[in-house]
Amino acid sequence: MTLYFARTLALPGLLTALASSASAQARPPIRQLGAVHATTTDSLGMVNNVRALPGGRLLVNDATSRRVLLVDSAFKLISIVADSTSSTANAYGPRSGSLIAYRGDSTLFVDAASLSMLVIDPAGKIGRVMSVPRSQDAMMLAAGGLGTGAYYSNGYLVYRGMPGFRMQMGPSGTPTMPSVADTMAIVRVNLQSRAVDTVGFIKIPKTNTNMTRSDDGKISISIEVNPLPVVDDWVVTSSGDIALLRGKDYHVDWMSPDGTHRSSPKMAFDWKRLTDEQKVALIDSVKAIRDRAAAANPGQGNAMAAAFGAALGTGGGAGGAAPQMVMRFESRGPGGPPGGGAAPQIMAPQINYVSPSELPDYQPAFFATSAKADDDGNIWVRTIPTKPTPGGAVYDVVNAKGEVVDRVQIPENRTIVGFGAGGVVILAVREGMTTKLERARVK
Repeated sequence: MTLYFARTLALPGLLTALASSASAQARPPIRQLGAVHATTTDSLGMVNNVRALPGGRLLVNDATSRRVLLVDSAFKLISIVADSTSSTANAYGPRSGSLIAYRGDSTLFVDAASLSMLVIDPAGKIGRVMSVPRSQDAMMLAAGGLGTGAYYSNGYLVYRGMPGFRMQMGPSGTPTMPSVADTMAIVRVNLQSRAVDTVGFIKIPKTNTNMTRSDDGKISISIEVNPLPVVDDWVVTSSGDIALLRGKDYHVDWMSPDGTHRSSPKMAFDWKRLTDEQKVALIDSVKAIRDRAAAANPGQGNAMAAAFGAALGTGGGAGGAAPQMVMRFESRGPGGPPGGGAAPQIMAPQINYVSPSELPDYQPAFFATSAKADDDGNIWVRTIPTKPTPGGAVYDVVNAKGEVVDRVQIPENRTIVGFGAGGVVILAVREGMTTKLERARVK
């Protein structure tokens, strides 16, 4: 289970306060995103991703409400494509799904629970249903409901591979956590032949999880995370190139649609060295933010315990006002039937952080899942600020040569969730438990 807290803990703001000034390389000046032309008025939940269509229309994946909406250029509702009620003939599914731009102006909606993909035409109608090419990868195609799980490119679905591991019971009845590598394969599967090949590997955030069982049967979980990992990211550009963005030295490795590979030079970045004192201060600050967040959201630990229980195959957890989540499962001996002992309790996980010495010597350029591809062949990379910059996040715009050709700052408290033709940018604004979408221009 990968847990990533950097953005929720406001780490970029900490880094701008801690990082010392260094001589900046030549980079384009920061400019502001163009004006916002439309804003949604309907209440949306967490919008995982969107799909721009001709005429300014937009498919919206509202994961919290488990529905896919079709809206017009003014963000007015045209139709409900899929939802979790009986009001439509098309069910969203019990888990969060993902939209994938498909052939022409059609779209795939991945329903990992049913191992299927709905083919949505440009009018928002579901024409047919396809099975996912590999059932074991269905969750990765849907990205667990977090953003874009996969891309379609020249007859292939390209996505992050599924790690091959499973939790097992130890001799004492305590689950043993599998070792998960800090790299993950980017693979592509041919939709006709179902043949799979590996494009390359990317470095991902790594967590160390440990479980212990007390004499009274309670299982305690501790999770150690690095709040500032050096990671890679990836996208498929509108031209069909698969781009692997390297965090160690900020360059792009490419795979063209014909299978040829190339690498572009390192991109300019204002690298900031972290002193030992700054590393200690960073860990202390993150811990303080974690404690405040836990106090403000006392039920978060129960939700995490439930997630671990689901990973263990224990099913749901106890409800009501219980102070902790109690999960129940049966253990098996090697080749034997389920055990009949009392089910243990899974306590809310304890989040710990790596020692300051394990933080990188130089602040990374970006966090995981920071790259997005626009409709003009560019990659937009949400960068980690290296000096105080009032306003919202700053994106490096990288062209097909692997060069930073523009730097764009979006309005505060917004993230980019998608792009449209003609320089359209779709922004998401979180307001408590709801989301508003905004349509802006690149310039």
